[in-house]
Amino acid sequence: MPTRDAETERIRRIYDRRAGSARTSGGTDLRWLCSQAQGETLEIGIGNGRTLPFYPRHVHLSGIELSPVSLEIAARRARELGLDVSLREGDAAALPYPDDHFDTVVFCFALCTIPNDRAAIGEAVRVLRPGGLLLLVEHVRSPRYLVRSLERLFDPITVRRSGDHLLREPLEHVLAEELEVECLERRLLGIVERLVARKPEADELAEAV
Repeated sequence: MPTRDAETERIRRIYDRRAGSARTSGGTDLRWLCSQAQGETLEIGIGNGRTLPFYPRHVHLSGIELSPVSLEIAARRARELGLDVSLREGDAAALPYPDDHFDTVVFCFALCTIPNDRAAIGEAVRVLRPGGLLLLVEHVRSPRYLVRSLERLFDPITVRRSGDHLLREPLEHVLAEELEVECLERRLLGIVERLVARKPEADELAEAV
C-alpha cells in the first residue's frame, strides 16, 4: 500500500477511534442516496457500513474505507444482513480499481473528512464508466451568510478535532470534471447537499475534444 501523508494518517486514526461509536443517522438522506445506485456500485468511505441496509438488493456493492477498524464493523454488518459486499482498505485519493469500472460511485458524508476532496472526486470519475452516476450527500458550505459565518467560526475547531471540513463545495469539483448535474438539492439551512451527476458517454467526450 502506498505511503500515506501525515494528514491522511491522522484521519485514519480518527476513523479508527470513532468506528464503534458512529451512529446510523440521516436515514432520509441515506435512503434517497442509496436507492439510486445501479449495477456495479462503489461507495467511497463506507465507514462502519451504516448505508448497507439502504442499498437495493440488485446492485453489486463494493466499498473502500481508510480505517481497518471501521471496515471490520462493516464486514460484520454485511454478514448480519446477508449481503455479499466486496470491502477493501484503501485511500479515496488513490483508488485500487481500473478506469471505467463502476456504474455508480457513492459518497455519503465522506468528502468533508477526506483530506484531498478534489483528488477523491477525480478518482471517483476515473473509475466511473461513461454514462455512470456519481451520487453524493455531503456537508457543505451554506449559501446563507449567517450560517456560513458560523461554519467559518467553527471550521478550524472541527478540522483540528475530527478532520471535519465545514466549508467545502464538492459541486465545484464535479463541474471541473465536466460531469452533467442531474439533481442538486440543499437541505438544513443549506449545509447538506444532495447531488446526482452523470459521466458523459464516450461519444459525448469525443465531441467535446
